[in-house]
Amino acid sequence: MAINKNISTGRYLDWHRQAENDLLWARHSFSGGFFSQACFISQQSAEKALKSFCFFKGFDIVKTHSLFQIVKALGENGELEKLAKELDLYYISGRYPDAFPAGAPFEMFTSEQAERALNSAEFIYNIISKRISNDDPQQRRDTPEKPSEGFSS
Repeated sequence: MAINKNISTGRYLDWHRQAENDLLWARHSFSGGFFSQACFISQQSAEKALKSFCFFKGFDIVKTHSLFQIVKALGENGELEKLAKELDLYYISGRYPDAFPAGAPFEMFTSEQAERALNSAEFIYNIISKRISNDDPQQRRDTPEKPSEGFSS
């Protein structure tokens, strides 16, 4: 894992907007009954939201897919750490059959797991949106609105 705090890339809003779009994709996957895909893309959305905050804070590069590692590099704990650990479980297992002794991921994940993953990703996205907005007065009007009031099936 490489996390360097030297020079800001200036592209944090691109990462943040992609995180929001990935949440929409995750919701569509959930609505279609694609629960393993909803779990994976929820992890991806949260990863991009956290990376957007790293870049906003001046990190030059973040070379990890582990939400837990990103949260620790940001000096966070509590709820963000807990949700990061949970979402990290879906990075491999939501996509690859060899993550389980038998069965394909689409056969293993439930609607309840996917709903929790979506709620977790949405929570992370909303926290990061607020922090970016509160830390940068110029971005208060440019930061996207939160994607919804909450996810429910």
